[in-house]
Amino acid sequence: MDDFLAARLQMTVSFVFHIVFACIGMTMPWLMFVAELKWIKTGEKVFLDLARAWARGVAIFFAVGAVSGTVLSFELGLLWPKFMEHAGAIIGMPFSWEGTAFFLEAIALGIFLYGRNRVSRRIHLYSGLVVGIAGVVSGIFVIAANAWMNSPSGFDWVNGQAINIDPVKAMFNKAWFQQALHMTIAAFASTSFAVAGIHAFLRLRDRRNIFHEKAVNIAISFGTVAALLQPFSGDISAKNVARLQPVKLAAMESLFKTSKPASLVIGGIPDVEEQKADYAIHIPKLLSFLAHGDFNAEVEGLDKTSKGNWPPVVIVHFAFQIMVLMGMLMMGAGMLFLIFKFKWKENLDKRWWLRLLVWFTPVGFIAVEAGWIVTEVGRQPWIIYNIMKTKDAVTPMPGVQYPLYLITVIYILLTIAVFGLMRRQIKAIDTNPNYLKDHD
Repeated sequence: MDDFLAARLQMTVSFVFHIVFACIGMTMPWLMFVAELKWIKTGEKVFLDLARAWARGVAIFFAVGAVSGTVLSFELGLLWPKFMEHAGAIIGMPFSWEGTAFFLEAIALGIFLYGRNRVSRRIHLYSGLVVGIAGVVSGIFVIAANAWMNSPSGFDWVNGQAINIDPVKAMFNKAWFQQALHMTIAAFASTSFAVAGIHAFLRLRDRRNIFHEKAVNIAISFGTVAALLQPFSGDISAKNVARLQPVKLAAMESLFKTSKPASLVIGGIPDVEEQKADYAIHIPKLLSFLAHGDFNAEVEGLDKTSKGNWPPVVIVHFAFQIMVLMGMLMMGAGMLFLIFKFKWKENLDKRWWLRLLVWFTPVGFIAVEAGWIVTEVGRQPWIIYNIMKTKDAVTPMPGVQYPLYLITVIYILLTIAVFGLMRRQIKAIDTNPNYLKDHD
């Protein structure tokens, strides 16, 4: 394995794990906060215990997310020193603000975990709200830095050097808003469906346990709202990518030739040599509308870019199709939940519905992983779009494959530890007789 491939694989492994921890860290505090709010409003102890249980989960994922995020920050400097040499002064601001949000989140989480009997009920509730806000803001700052790699701004590139640096303009680049919006909604959708699925599974095991019934209702409510908002965010993202990174959009859609109008491609297997998508469904003019808001607009294809600067078309196309499919599945489940919620509530506790939610447990995270493949792989061969190529930023240090093996083992151990800790929390809930009721 050459060092360049090893460096890219190491970042891939880190992202694959960290993005899941990050999504959970952004979303779980809001579930915790709503459970606490419901306890204050209703006085039902099950909501208090639910808030406590989810708070322990937040603490676990906060710690794990901090570890995996720290690893990523070291990897940027160690594996991609040429990138950090130029980019550090430009995108340092969002990372510093992310650190501020992280510490604020840590303080507020400490109050929520240990201050229940030491501060007023209102302050305790607000501390949970601060955890949720800080978690989302922290994620947005990191996404802003990544968006800069897709839409570099805030500097002048002269003779291979960045001059006239404006870190504010760099942070609020042309891609930051749509990426932050899309990723934040994706975090809520993926985590909420996963939480709903886990509690649905436990509800099926013990039909008398009302703890899991309440948990499913809160989690799937969040997931439904996020899933139904995501298509609007996706539309904003598609138009932004068409404007800023047309070659990425062409790879996503396997659009090899510039077309006016352009058809939307559903499914299919890209044939790069023949420059076509086999077995695909083509919907005339729809890509033109989705990309530019005009059914007759021209959409730039891969033919406008030299083949050496194409991203891996097959990988990007399949990842995009998977992301869209998973998103549509969650949207369908969300619409079904709303119908049941307002029309046939009895279905919300049927076994078939709970089983369906169990199957949906990984769907959101599959969509998130596929979306990040589209974002990162679709930018290749550039680490800074149209400025610096990835191969020019890699470390000259030999033996990069050995840290890859070490990092992979660390992440696997972290994941095992998380599963063990969460399993212990769930076992404590399942053996608590306070949640049991007769079920007909």
